[in-house]
Amino acid sequence: MAEKVLVTGGAGYVGSACVDRLLRLGYRVAVYDNLSMGHREAVAEQALLEVGDLADRGKLAEVLAAFRPDVVMHFAALALAGESYVNPAIYYRNNLANGLNLVEAMLEAGVKSIIFSSSCSIYGEPMQLPMTEDLPKHPINPYGNTKLAFERLLEDCDNAYGLKSVCLRYFNAAGATARLGEDHEPETHIIPNVLKVALGQAVVVDVFGDDYPTPDGTCVRDYVHIEDLAAAHEQALGLLRERRSDRINLGNGDGFSVMQVIKVAEKVTGRPIDFKMGPRRKGDPATLVASSARASDVLDWRPAYTSLEAIVESAWRWHTEHPYGYGSK
Repeated sequence: MAEKVLVTGGAGYVGSACVDRLLRLGYRVAVYDNLSMGHREAVAEQALLEVGDLADRGKLAEVLAAFRPDVVMHFAALALAGESYVNPAIYYRNNLANGLNLVEAMLEAGVKSIIFSSSCSIYGEPMQLPMTEDLPKHPINPYGNTKLAFERLLEDCDNAYGLKSVCLRYFNAAGATARLGEDHEPETHIIPNVLKVALGQAVVVDVFGDDYPTPDGTCVRDYVHIEDLAAAHEQALGLLRERRSDRINLGNGDGFSVMQVIKVAEKVTGRPIDFKMGPRRKGDPATLVASSARASDVLDWRPAYTSLEAIVESAWRWHTEHPYGYGSK
């Protein structure tokens, strides 16, 4: 019988891509999502969708008892670093307290395998580049603090209860599939915001800071395609079958500045993209670039999308076909 996977946040950007991949490979999938940030339209028809909040222990228990998953993939989290400064309480409630609800419900149901959507934000300003998993963890925003706290919770639960966990530390998720793309409100990611200008939906794209210690003064990030992230999640299931826990970075190993992203988008779209330079955003490190050597060694994972141009092209195709995302105007 096919393995069963419960995907929290499976109506979201990366979660829905993982659901699609799991279904293609023959897994049985249930999605648990409150649809506050995700989209019902992003959930594949073959998946069971349960609309519920992680704060609802009763609903969680019902779903776990009825579906009886072998593994949980946990994507449901708030993820805006700037917002986490303004309202850290909701980040601790959603990302940590509700995450604890999930873990306790899993243990009560006898589910002892989880793959966690973590983040490179747990490192803070990196002490070396590219960034390896053994670097010190010093988050510089409350969002990163909550991701690191949940990783530590999982480690303690492994030691105490045998709950095996694989934490996949994303760098910048980007790109689109033929069916799925990026549709956030508000949208804070650079690629969709640049493409909004190309589509005529925005006059300029805001650039936050040109005085970072980078070649052109703007932030440098490592962009990894959502299909590559989905592949890593599926490959991580192999570790859990062997009852192994791990912590693994997921990135391309190359960094691109905000201005480089704008130039690549101009090339891909064939349209000029105006920008407005503003001050730095609080909590933005200058450069985040991954070493994915461990992902290669442990998961046999290598990104299929290795160029920024290919990633932007995939996003551009989706946004031109879905100019208003999953909605309509």
